[in-house]
Amino acid sequence: MLELTAALKVEADAVGFSACRVCRPSDVPQVAERLAEFVALGRHGQMGWMAERMGWRGDPGALWPEARSVVMLAENYGPEGDPLAVLGQRDRGAVSVYAQGRDYHDVVKKRLKRLGRWLIDASGSDPEIKVFVDTAPVMEKPLGQAAGLGWQGKHTNLVSRALGSWFFLGCIFTTLELQVDAPEVDHCGSCRKCLDICPTGAFPAPYQLDARRCVSYLTIEHKGPVDEALRPGLGNRIYGCDDCLAVCPWNKFAQVAVEVKYAAAVGAPLLEDLAGLDDAAFRARFSGSPIKRIGRDRMVRNVLYAIGNSGEARLRSVAQSLCDDPDAAVRDAARWAVGCLAL
Repeated sequence: MLELTAALKVEADAVGFSACRVCRPSDVPQVAERLAEFVALGRHGQMGWMAERMGWRGDPGALWPEARSVVMLAENYGPEGDPLAVLGQRDRGAVSVYAQGRDYHDVVKKRLKRLGRWLIDASGSDPEIKVFVDTAPVMEKPLGQAAGLGWQGKHTNLVSRALGSWFFLGCIFTTLELQVDAPEVDHCGSCRKCLDICPTGAFPAPYQLDARRCVSYLTIEHKGPVDEALRPGLGNRIYGCDDCLAVCPWNKFAQVAVEVKYAAAVGAPLLEDLAGLDDAAFRARFSGSPIKRIGRDRMVRNVLYAIGNSGEARLRSVAQSLCDDPDAAVRDAARWAVGCLAL
């Protein structure tokens, strides 16, 4: 299968992926133990799906016993400028780089299916495949390290010597016996920039994350009011957080994304504009964007936290107008913001 694997990597490049590596489903022996500890400590927060089907999530071989190889793909979405620059714009919201363009699930999955069809045709046999992009109980990051795409840094995200921090992961499980690649080793050294920059102290120790304190989790996954002690740390981040990714020194090798669908269409929207969105306007504004998944109420809640952190007295009236919003979390956030901006 050496020739087929080599041809697969050439085709992956032609399809548009930035890197392609192969591992076995069994190449992540410590994942189940780490996942069990993470869940036992409650660090998954409200993400119940992390605890559900832990048998599959912790053992890729159990997810599909017939699979013999896992093709791991990286797709670059590197930004043009410094994503942390918007944090100084107090009247605007900071949106994570990955959510600036079209929903990556749709873009990556189309490429995975195209590459999967090629693999079936090129194999000369009748193999089976399954494609995944953050939509199944698959631990993509450990598999990515096992395949040699990168290593899980001290912030627990995958880092590549060629792409830095800015890439999506997709995978193809197949019954084919492909040639595997060597796993990547850790290159973090003594650096702890990603740990030190976290505004909410979400890293109990290097290589450990407590999602309950992570800004990305709080602005995207967490339902209801956010702990008041954590709200100041959100700053003007209204969807996700790039701090620990952006500060990584390996980004000196990162590349600007060539896929136009990842271009910064969302930008740094005015908080005042977003606060006035009703459900229909929210869905229209973020159609085709991953932002749509959190819904209007959670977005407006996040915007109100940003308004409260802004120090902009003129935005107090914006928050005041939402103090009687039908959603309880929005009402709570509005009243908190009003209090923060009290004269």
